[in-house]
Amino acid sequence: MKSAIYYKIKRFIQGFFTHLFLISVALTCLYPLLWVFFGSFKTQESIFNSVSIIPEKFHFENYYFALIKGDFSRYFFNSVIYTIIVVIAVVVISSMAGYAFSRLRFFGRRAAFLIFMAAMMVPLPGSFVALFILLNKLHLRDTPLGYILCMINVGLPISIFMLKTFFDTMPKEIEDAACIDGCSKIGIWRHMALPLARPVLAVVIIINTLNVWNEYILALVVFDNKNFMPLQRALVVFQGEFLTNYPLLMAGLTITAMPVVIVYILMQKHIVKGVTSKAFFG
Repeated sequence: MKSAIYYKIKRFIQGFFTHLFLISVALTCLYPLLWVFFGSFKTQESIFNSVSIIPEKFHFENYYFALIKGDFSRYFFNSVIYTIIVVIAVVVISSMAGYAFSRLRFFGRRAAFLIFMAAMMVPLPGSFVALFILLNKLHLRDTPLGYILCMINVGLPISIFMLKTFFDTMPKEIEDAACIDGCSKIGIWRHMALPLARPVLAVVIIINTLNVWNEYILALVVFDNKNFMPLQRALVVFQGEFLTNYPLLMAGLTITAMPVVIVYILMQKHIVKGVTSKAFFG
């Protein structure tokens, strides 16, 4: 029989190569981010001439010039408002719709759910013409409301699918006990379904936060007034026809990425639980 030492050595070797592979993948993902972060402290010349990722001299004034030249305060405020409204609306609507598709029986339930799922197959640019015509007819183009409604529509299909899949796995005995105690369907959704779905809701929040925070193409279709544009509009200022100011652009990218990184760190535990739940794997 093989000794215990053999199994310990085998586990050590397997663990060593597993961790070596994971560290290599992590470094591969982190290197571009670190390059952008440290590049934001360099000069235009050192970015092209220096091979070192860490600058010889840190130019903190790049962030000041980026904030002033890119007018980040205005666009940052716009993106914060858009993100908060869209995320709250998507969470409320998709959680109610997902619970209804999972637990309620009504005419056309399956057809309505399939329509939402079909919307996941249509890329956003493929609907630009239809959205442009519809917003014009509703007099919502070049308005924040029109943009917010479009972003809510973008986030609903995947959010409904995830939450409906999770609610399908929720034990019905819990709802039966709540009904006996006199709890309504709205009460079950609010006091039982939402707390149980917290990990999946965390994933829904981070996905929609990323979608709204990083969106720019749809904003070009909806808005003519640049004062309504989201944060990504500020980054375009640093990209000229013949020259791109890379230090200021990287400083702007770092500024725009920080809120999303903070949201992810705060919700990391729930996100890990959510992506490993049956909402992803059925």
